[in-house]
Amino acid sequence: MGRTPDRNRIRRGYDELAGTYAERQSYGDRALAVIEGFLDSLGDRARVLDAGCGHGEPVLRRVGDGTAVVGLDLSREQLRLATRAVPGARLVQGDMTALPFREGAFDAVVAYRSVIHVPISERPAVFEGFARVLAPGGRVLLSEAPEGFERTTDDWLDGGGEAIEHPDEFLREEMGIEPDDLDEHDELPD
Repeated sequence: MGRTPDRNRIRRGYDELAGTYAERQSYGDRALAVIEGFLDSLGDRARVLDAGCGHGEPVLRRVGDGTAVVGLDLSREQLRLATRAVPGARLVQGDMTALPFREGAFDAVVAYRSVIHVPISERPAVFEGFARVLAPGGRVLLSEAPEGFERTTDDWLDGGGEAIEHPDEFLREEMGIEPDDLDEHDELPD
């Protein structure tokens, strides 16, 4: 399955902006608490996929000892920065719509503000991929976008970004998935 031109623009855009993006990106206490709480709940020896890991923040750097983490991102430059930030992490350049991992490879998937770069029409492939690579009983932490993020931003990296305002409804209606344990946080910082 090849990449669409939009994702190629996003990849090139993040390659060009990687250093500036990493320097300017900030994460509030509440967002970090949600991420850390999720990671802590996984227990020792968990296998975690950080889908759209970027430069290694905020997820890769917070994975505890004994946890096997794999970061996946479209951008080569973001992955280069992640290598510096988290030297022990396994990093893979790839596309969330065609995850290059075996069935049941992970105990958890974290997608922190990364799925917004996948067109809504292609999100079923993303969530089907997450379900495929999760071991039985696996869990997903999905952060779509901060409050106030416009549903569609056509000018972001020329590729657009489409946020789902209510991911639980999308999962239920479009994918037929009933979130078991939905913990919605409306006020994650920019």
